[in-house]
Amino acid sequence: MQEPSGKKRTDTASRVIRATPQAVFEAFVDPETLISWLPPKGMTGRILAFEPHQGGDYRLALTYDVPDHSTPGKSSAHTDIVSGRFLEIIPDERIVQAVDFESEDAAFAGTMVMTWSLAEVPLGTNVTIVCKNVPSGIRKEDHDEGLRSTLDNLANYLE
Repeated sequence: MQEPSGKKRTDTASRVIRATPQAVFEAFVDPETLISWLPPKGMTGRILAFEPHQGGDYRLALTYDVPDHSTPGKSSAHTDIVSGRFLEIIPDERIVQAVDFESEDAAFAGTMVMTWSLAEVPLGTNVTIVCKNVPSGIRKEDHDEGLRSTLDNLANYLE
């Protein structure tokens, strides 16, 4: 279900990863490592630019593995281009990003703020993703599934 026009939403996901906060943080700031686990199931990624420091920019291409996949609002028929800026980086604790989706569809306009929080727990690190100002063109069900898939990929990479 789409949000009413003009109304922004917040999506969240969380998972305990059996790894230290330091190991999780390192998986974020190394571009080759990041692109190996970040794309949700059914997608592959390519880093176009990556400056992992406060104020640094990044740009990613996320491509669907199935060539006939096409969803309205994409940057191209099978690819999403995402550009962002690191607003805050606190090693082993938090990464805050301003994220923009390159699309001509107004439903994907606006800057989403994505916060990745890392909290040490007895079994490892609780990784929580909070996405504020999610564009209305991103279906909640799809976004929730993508966030869970990304956390699963991170767990598979680190555990």
